[in-house]
Amino acid sequence: MKYKNPLLVVTDMERSKAFYKEVLGLEVILDFGANVTLTGGVCLQTKETWQAFIDRKEDEIVFGGNNTEIYFEEDDFDAFAEKLQKIAGIAYVHPVLEHRWGQRVVRFYDPDKHIIEVGENMEMVCRRFLDSGMTDEETVVRMDVPLEYIKACRR
Repeated sequence: MKYKNPLLVVTDMERSKAFYKEVLGLEVILDFGANVTLTGGVCLQTKETWQAFIDRKEDEIVFGGNNTEIYFEEDDFDAFAEKLQKIAGIAYVHPVLEHRWGQRVVRFYDPDKHIIEVGENMEMVCRRFLDSGMTDEETVVRMDVPLEYIKACRR
């Protein structure tokens, strides 16, 4: 068995394609109308076809469950966070925050209330701490990662 792709059900395919392109820079690589694959392997499926696939009524398809997310990492997190603030209509789950291990993240909704998380690339977190003057050992403690990871980030 081989895992392939996450699939998100959407109510308006064109709106969703535009959102993922504008906000996350994802491009359409396959477009079959009711089913679209974006760069990175994210797939979008129209609500109507999804209902038929799983044999459910319209009111049985629920959006905004806040129980899953799709996760991305960004090398230049500050630039992404700044860009996100300039995009009209972004509905935030929460603004930028820093987790206990030092990674900065932001979570927001796509047009159908799927949660999107964009986190600072963990290697960039490590480099940020090292560049601030922290020792390898201090960075290990701060990030709760093995020393080998810190050394690999130095390369």
